[in-house]
Amino acid sequence: MTYLLDVNALLALGLQDHEFHARVADWVAGLEASDTLVTCPITELGFVRVLHQAPQYRVPLSESKKLLSLLRRNSKRVIGFIPDDHGVEILPAWVNTGRQSTDGYLSALAGQHNAVLATMDEGINGAFLIPEI
Repeated sequence: MTYLLDVNALLALGLQDHEFHARVADWVAGLEASDTLVTCPITELGFVRVLHQAPQYRVPLSESKKLLSLLRRNSKRVIGFIPDDHGVEILPAWVNTGRQSTDGYLSALAGQHNAVLATMDEGINGAFLIPEI
């Protein structure tokens, strides 16, 4: 299975002091060797933005980019990349509000690449809910 990590899952995986780090790290550790993790432009930009803007982190952009690069090249599990050349036309029919737009888009993008969106957010149609520990 290929899993597209949403922004929060990517942050939790990359930051040991994130409140959900253990949850995501345990899930990743339990994946099969054939399972794949991927990011995309939206999740990577979100990672860098949150690390830079969130008061609890305030990581300079250059350091955020370095951390993401290290995370993607981790020797235990390399994280791949899905290029994105789609527009809003792939938004699923269940997207009815602006709050649902990014989740819907990421879910549809994952589906376009035979992947599933991995998240800790309940209620995203078609997404994989990373289990609690």
